[in-house]
Amino acid sequence: MDNLNQENLRELFEKFFDAEQAESCVEDIQKAEQILRDNPAPEPDDMLIANIKAEIAMRLPVARAHRFRRIVYEVVGVAAAILFVAAVSLQLFHQKDAPSPGEVVYSASLMPTAIWESNNIAADDEDLADFTTQIEQIEDEVQALQFGEEPGNGDSTLAELEMELIEINSDFWKG
Repeated sequence: MDNLNQENLRELFEKFFDAEQAESCVEDIQKAEQILRDNPAPEPDDMLIANIKAEIAMRLPVARAHRFRRIVYEVVGVAAAILFVAAVSLQLFHQKDAPSPGEVVYSASLMPTAIWESNNIAADDEDLADFTTQIEQIEDEVQALQFGEEPGNGDSTLAELEMELIEINSDFWKG
C-alpha cells in the first residue's frame, strides 16, 4: 500500500477511533494485503473454462426461444383482448339503433312523466314537497338553537327535533 493510501486510511480510522487504535487498524489491513499477495488465487483450468462456455452456448438458444415464445404469447393476448373489445363495441352500437318493426319495447316508471319533465320536482310531488318543508323547518329550528334565539329549555327542544326527524325518516321510507 503506498503512503498516500496509508495516510488516507489512517485519517479515516482516526474519525472513529483514537490515534493508537487507528494505527493498529491500518497495520491489520497492511498485513491482510500482504497475505493476499503471498497467496494468489489459483487460475481456473482451461478445460473448466471451455466446459462453462460450451454449456452457455447450449443454453443460450433455448433462452432466446423461450423469450421469443413469451413475447408472441403476450402479443396474441393483447390482440385477442382488442378483438374482443371491438366485437363487444360493435354489438353495443348495433343494439342502440332503433328497434326493428317486429320488436316491442316496454318501459315502466315509478314517477309520472309530468314530474320528470318538470323544472321543479319538489313542487309537483306532494310527498316530496311535504318532506322538503318539514326538513326546512327543522333546519330553521336548529339554526335558531345554534344562535341561542330559542327561549326555553334547549334539551327538550333538541329532543323534540330528533323525534320529528325520526318521524319524517320513517314516513319517507314507508311512502
